Amino acid sequence: MTATLAQDIEAAAALLAEATDVTLLGHVRPDADALGSALALGHVLHRRGARVRVSFGEPDEAPETLAWLDVDGLLTKPGDLPETEQLLIALDTPAPSRLGRLAGRVPAARAAGGSVLVVDHHATNEFYGTHHVVDEATEATAVLVAQIIEAMGVELDEPAARCLYAGIVTDTSGFRRARPETHLIAARLLAAGVNPSEVARRIVDDHPFAWLPMLSAVLAEARLEPEAAQGFGFVHAVVRLTVAATVRSEEVESVIDVVRSTREAGVAAVLKEFGPAAHSSVWTVSLRSAGRVDVSAAAAEFGGGGHRMAAGCTMEGTADEVLARLRDALGRAPLLAGGA
Repeated sequence: MTATLAQDIEAAAALLAEATDVTLLGHVRPDADALGSALALGHVLHRRGARVRVSFGEPDEAPETLAWLDVDGLLTKPGDLPETEQLLIALDTPAPSRLGRLAGRVPAARAAGGSVLVVDHHATNEFYGTHHVVDEATEATAVLVAQIIEAMGVELDEPAARCLYAGIVTDTSGFRRARPETHLIAARLLAAGVNPSEVARRIVDDHPFAWLPMLSAVLAEARLEPEAAQGFGFVHAVVRLTVAATVRSEEVESVIDVVRSTREAGVAAVLKEFGPAAHSSVWTVSLRSAGRVDVSAAAAEFGGGGHRMAAGCTMEGTADEVLARLRDALGRAPLLAGGA
C-alpha cells in the first residue's frame, strides 16, 4: 500500500467515524463487488448507529444472487431516497454517469455542503468526490472497503465479511488474480465466519435449468477471429433480447465467463441486447483480456471503461456494426507488458 493510499484510507475512516446519515450507491446493474462493498460498509455504519441507505440506478430490484447479502434491510429504491444527504458514498463507480438516474445526487450533495466519498479500483476513475480512496492496482473495491473498515477500528462480523468476500471472490476470478495481501484479507474474512462454498455457490455457480438452453443458443453462434485483436485472437458471442428474456440478468452476465475461456483468443466480447434504438439496437458489451490487450482502452473509445483486463461499454447499431467498431478499437488498443 502506498503512503498516499494509506493516508486516503485514514481520511475516509475519520469521515465515516462522524457519519450519522449515509447513502451508499453502487453502479447500475450492480455486481457482487459494487453491492457487496456497499452493503458491507453500510452494515458497519448501521451497527454504529447511523441511518443508512444502499441503492443503485437500475434495475428496480437487486439481483436475486446478491439480495440475500442485505441482512439489515438497507436496500432502498431510488424513489425512496431523501432529496440529498450530508454523506454520499459511491462504490466501484469510476464516473457519475455509471450511477445512471442517480448521477445527479453527486452534484446535489456537494451543492448542499455535503461530502462525497468515492471508493473505487478502476483505472478510469474521474475523482469526482470530495474524498477519494481510489487505487487501480487493487483487485476489487471490496479490498479497499476492508482496509477502510480496519482503519475505523471495527471488528468484522460474519455479515460484513460475507459481503466483502463476495466482492473479492468474483472480481479476482476466484482468487486467480489476487495478490498475497488480498489472500490475507480473505483469510480474515473466513476467520470472521464466512462460508466460502455457500458464497461461491449462491453467487457464481447457482443457475436455473433455463440457463443451459440459453447458453447453448448463444454459444452455437459464437465466432473466433484468430487474426483479430492484433493477432492475439478475438472471440465473441451475442445475447439477443429474445434469448435473454428466458433467464435472469445474472445468467446473461455469466456468458462472458464461458466465452473468455477460449484458449485461442486473447480478447473475448459478449454483446447483450439491452433495448431497441432507431433502426438498430442498444447493446451492453463485456470485454475480457487474456493478458496482452488493454480492453479498457477499447471500451473508453465508446464512453465505457473498466480495468485493463476487464471492461465494458454501451453501444448502438446492429450486432455486426458493433463488432466492426470493437474490432477496430482492439486493433489500436495498447498492449500490456508482461502479459501471457
